[in-house]
Amino acid sequence: MKTQKLAFAFALAASLLSNGYAQDNPALSVETDPSTFAMNGFAFHLRFKPGRQQHVVLGAGTYALDFPDMLINMNKNNRSEGWNVRLNGAVSLFGEYYFKQANKSWFIGLQPGMQQFRITNDQSGESSASFTNLLIMPSVGYNWSPFHIPLYIKPWMGLGYTKTISGNPTIGMNEYKVSPLIPFVTLHIGYTFNFQ
Repeated sequence: MKTQKLAFAFALAASLLSNGYAQDNPALSVETDPSTFAMNGFAFHLRFKPGRQQHVVLGAGTYALDFPDMLINMNKNNRSEGWNVRLNGAVSLFGEYYFKQANKSWFIGLQPGMQQFRITNDQSGESSASFTNLLIMPSVGYNWSPFHIPLYIKPWMGLGYTKTISGNPTIGMNEYKVSPLIPFVTLHIGYTFNFQ
């Protein structure tokens, strides 16, 4: 069942992408999430606005980071349990619908993705464990272009459904509790290249 849901999400995104490439006058945006670099990570995202599509932006991205204590402790079962969590790498697809014009003003979005984690526990010595989660996250945000160049600032927030699909978040007798719902707030910075 999990495999079918994942296959459906990626097939839908691929269908939207293939339909978009048939249009002319596209735009390509390059984005990053600066907060990931402060957490020993990175973020690189590409966004594609199909030509003659006034409201739709599609994309893909990859990112990694060390979870701060705040994120670990959001699940009360993980508080003060000695967990260290590294999001080793993630890949996601993105679909965004803008209410006015693509890459302008308010949007809603959907992000299906896969996230690979490595965990250690201070109470369990040097051993570690790895596991992979499926992520499905609806989002809402605002794309703001305050400059005379196509540089933009995009604050957004989402609520993600996550489920472990491989590996085991357990070290010895200690289990890292994966929350099924994850709230997320961040800010992306990007630059758009418009093609005629």
